[in-house]
Amino acid sequence: MDLNDCRKFANENKICHLATQEGSQPRVRALLFCHADETGFYLQIGRMKEMYGQLQKNPQVEVCFLTPKGDRMLRVAGKIEFVNDPKIRERIFNDRPFLKKMIQSPDNPNFIILRIPHGQAYFWTFETNLEPKKFISF
Repeated sequence: MDLNDCRKFANENKICHLATQEGSQPRVRALLFCHADETGFYLQIGRMKEMYGQLQKNPQVEVCFLTPKGDRMLRVAGKIEFVNDPKIRERIFNDRPFLKKMIQSPDNPNFIILRIPHGQAYFWTFETNLEPKKFISF
């Protein structure tokens, strides 16, 4: 397995779970993943959400992707960056028609794009459950 396998898996399994931390309390929520490419793993959130403040205080995250059958998982951990690139904002805004009614424009300051540009990822299956993790650094 390599980083291309990680990107492919994330792009095919769009429902993911993002873990953040608030003080000493972990927080996890399901999100609709945006995309992964050679520049990183992209997520989108709203500025008004509690996770925005959590990420400003502690940008370390882990994202978990799972197949619909639950037989294979990808975990991606790293430090998020807030992305303000107009091309990326436009792409994600256009990929999510449901946002148009809520935020009207990719320039809306409540439209927050996150990227994990570097970190570690690994795959899990039932067959490899008890084996040491094989990390893929990116």
